[in-house]
Amino acid sequence: MDRLDNTVRPYAWGSTTAIPRLLGVEPTGEPQAEMWMGAHPGAPSRTLRGPLNEVIDKAPERELGERTVARFGPRLPFLLKILAAGAPLSLQVHPDLEQAKEGYADEERRGIPVDAPHRNYKDANHKPELICALTEFDGLCGFRAPDAAADLLAGLDVDSLKPYVDVLHAHPEDAALREVLTAVLSADPEEMTHTVTEAAAACARLGGAYAPYADIAHHYPGDPGVIAAMLLNHVRLQPGEALYLGAGVPHAYLSGLGVEIMANSDNVLRCGLTPKHVDVPELLRIVRFEASDPGVLRPEASADGEEVYETPIDEFRLSRYVVTEGAAPHDLTRATPQILLCTAGSVRAGDQVLAPGESVFVPAEDKAEVSGAGTVFRATVAA
Repeated sequence: MDRLDNTVRPYAWGSTTAIPRLLGVEPTGEPQAEMWMGAHPGAPSRTLRGPLNEVIDKAPERELGERTVARFGPRLPFLLKILAAGAPLSLQVHPDLEQAKEGYADEERRGIPVDAPHRNYKDANHKPELICALTEFDGLCGFRAPDAAADLLAGLDVDSLKPYVDVLHAHPEDAALREVLTAVLSADPEEMTHTVTEAAAACARLGGAYAPYADIAHHYPGDPGVIAAMLLNHVRLQPGEALYLGAGVPHAYLSGLGVEIMANSDNVLRCGLTPKHVDVPELLRIVRFEASDPGVLRPEASADGEEVYETPIDEFRLSRYVVTEGAAPHDLTRATPQILLCTAGSVRAGDQVLAPGESVFVPAEDKAEVSGAGTVFRATVAA
């Protein structure tokens, strides 16, 4: 197995302290948002054999296994991250596989450069993802029931929001959510800035269920995404709990530290809380306008001590082991590639001793045992 040297991305929304605290190092004062583990060409993990993407390129079937290459091609199909949100991330959705292929092909035909700021589709892949909390973790996930969203907006007593309240009460669910989100994102910018300012002041005054939106407005004053966020479920994860985010589900992470795993894709359509491009027509084509419960996941324990976060896709499978000193090692040998990440204590993975935040890549079929005293997350392929 290969010990990984991983890149930390300094996005502006990142916490300045959470990742350094996990790693046991001094903060630099700069935001540290995401630590990437995998073979994504944007920031591949480094090994003694070279960058992980180059290691895989040289011998994909040896590193990934024949089954993974046959199903997903000669690339590691998942990306593992430690994510540390110190401020809200953009409100966003991801396309399904067919939509991603169509969107990518269309933008290729139109000659839009992949790095253009108004480009929606960086690749032809979907981007389902799973976030598992390491600390208390706040996020937004999926639409509230229209009546519940109407009641939340009505409680602000802002005149310019009352038409949205009426629509949410009067229309069928999907039509109501679509009409209100479209109106919010298409409104006159000056008028919407005034509405958001009034709503933010009311949220700060009322507190309670409104407190998350006051904090969002503090970071994104005047952004229409503040109102769009109030259409969504607010969820607070406790350590060990997770959220699965499928195609078309609007979501945003607000604060906290977590382990995130996703299919290897950069496709994001933004709804707000960002200075970046918002393509309203394409967004409305992708969003699933249906109310849903956030669906908090808790791991299912197996007889060998593996705790699995069940998801409906094949590109990744996330689980964890809580290992105890003196117990027999857990045999993790598998016909698919793996990344093992320690998040607490001291864990021995093969001949490597991992402290919190340290990780290894295990090629397909390679012997892998874990022992020690701590917690280790296991990222691999479901198929």
